[in-house]
Amino acid sequence: MNERLLLPVECFRFPSDENRSTGLSTREERRGKRRAGCFLGRACGWAREIAAWLVVALALWWLGNAGYIHAKAWLGQTLLERAWRQTQQTQTAVKPWPWADTVPVAQLLVPSQGAQTLILRGANGRTIAWGPGWREDSALPGVEGGGNSVIVAHRDTHFRFLKDLAVGDVLELENAQREKFRYRVWRIRVVDADFALPLVTEEARLTLVTCYPFDTLARDNRQRYLVEAVRESGVGAAI
Repeated sequence: MNERLLLPVECFRFPSDENRSTGLSTREERRGKRRAGCFLGRACGWAREIAAWLVVALALWWLGNAGYIHAKAWLGQTLLERAWRQTQQTQTAVKPWPWADTVPVAQLLVPSQGAQTLILRGANGRTIAWGPGWREDSALPGVEGGGNSVIVAHRDTHFRFLKDLAVGDVLELENAQREKFRYRVWRIRVVDADFALPLVTEEARLTLVTCYPFDTLARDNRQRYLVEAVRESGVGAAI
């Protein structure tokens, strides 16, 4: 009789209830882990999507804000130039917009820098946000006689070109009567913010003032950059 290889009885036993219960628990744990993994995956996907939309919204806000600032600056300059033309035509001070608390009083031209900007009445923060402002306690720019005309502007906008000016450069000033006066730069210096400018002078002067140094973001600096020019005699012919 051929011998047969008998397998142990344990190989043919079915799992007991306890074993079956343990097996189900293991499967449930696996399913739970898979469900947890799917939830975490979806949550991560949602988080990435939300983050992407936030980045897009922030970019759109930044572009919109920058566009608004540029549009405001462009519109403001357009209205100021129109008011200046009307002032020269009518010989009456014209506001650039109805609620404005300033008017253009002269135009400054700097041939060596290709710069041209309107000078506004008043040197407060609201005014110099739109352009260089004339200190009203100084001599009115573009009139006959002596005195120091002091013009103030921001270093990073309308008076950015000051850092490239040199002694001997020519400045031209046009008034509402379309007369032009030539000034020549005779001194450039840095002074403390408390420096007292001479306002009563025998010769006609033009002093351009801005904050210093130029290449800094600090707003609480205590220095001022002065470009001082003297009017050339015999100049002041109507255009």
